[in-house]
Amino acid sequence: MATREIGLVAASCLLLGLAGAAWGAERFGIGRPATEAEIAAWNIDIDRDGLKLPPGRGSVTHGREIFAAQCASCHGATGEGGLGERLAGGRGTLASAKPVKTVGSFWPYAPTLFDYIRRAMPMNAPQSLSDDDVYAVSGYVLHLNGLAPGDAVFDARSLAAIRMPNRDGFVPDPRPDVRP
Repeated sequence: MATREIGLVAASCLLLGLAGAAWGAERFGIGRPATEAEIAAWNIDIDRDGLKLPPGRGSVTHGREIFAAQCASCHGATGEGGLGERLAGGRGTLASAKPVKTVGSFWPYAPTLFDYIRRAMPMNAPQSLSDDDVYAVSGYVLHLNGLAPGDAVFDARSLAAIRMPNRDGFVPDPRPDVRP
């Protein structure tokens, strides 16, 4: 199927889905359209370039404290893993028979680490950390992987400037970049 045809099919499905949701809400008296505030509260994605990183800053030192209180019970005291995924180590293993995929070995962009932590962690209370706390935890996880010194302080600019070891380890997407 050609790209244009795929786009038309996708647009048609979206319109049918929206019409179906509106029909269901009207017919069954359930649901309501999301408010602008509700949409904005979930429109918090951070792309690889970090252009949408929020204001704030956090130190590796503070990140160590938050990690001990909020993350270590699942990820281990030094990110070695446990109930949750291993976060540190694994460099040089991706081409081996037993690759160890961690933030330091596999993750391609530091701003997306902020995005994931803010959106999904801690698992029992996602989106409960302040932006300053998320900068701090991101910095500490980078520190655990040897990518940031222990006295580093991160904000939008410094986090986006981190060059992850596996940045060039992915196959480029040949489609045109359509970001606004």
